[in-house]
Amino acid sequence: MPDAEMSSVEVTPAADAAESALAYLTEMSPDLRGGAILGGDGAVLAASNSPNRWREDAAALLEVADRAGAEPVEQVHIATEQGEVFALRHAGLAAVVVSERFALASLMFFDMRSVLRDIAAGGDGKGLDAA
Repeated sequence: MPDAEMSSVEVTPAADAAESALAYLTEMSPDLRGGAILGGDGAVLAASNSPNRWREDAAALLEVADRAGAEPVEQVHIATEQGEVFALRHAGLAAVVVSERFALASLMFFDMRSVLRDIAAGGDGKGLDAA
């Protein structure tokens, strides 16, 4: 039911910036299959599709990763033969993306951190290009 899916996406200025950020990440990384940007409470601010699924899966991924140590993880990178998953927390926000195999992890994390930093600062979500 499309209306139910859309209702699970937050509608705020940060959500507008998150939508812009997700579009920017997709434009900058042709290997990106999909992704989501979440608020500190786990609410989906933007998602490439199925916001409820992104919220649930991102929460599960970060919860499992957090169990590995005493502090919450800042970033997660999982690589398989089918593709790669990147998750990053910054300034009370989180971004989770799925890409094709062999995406350059350092560049992916740089771009993700850049857009999250920009959203947190009240920007348009395009990170370094916003200047």
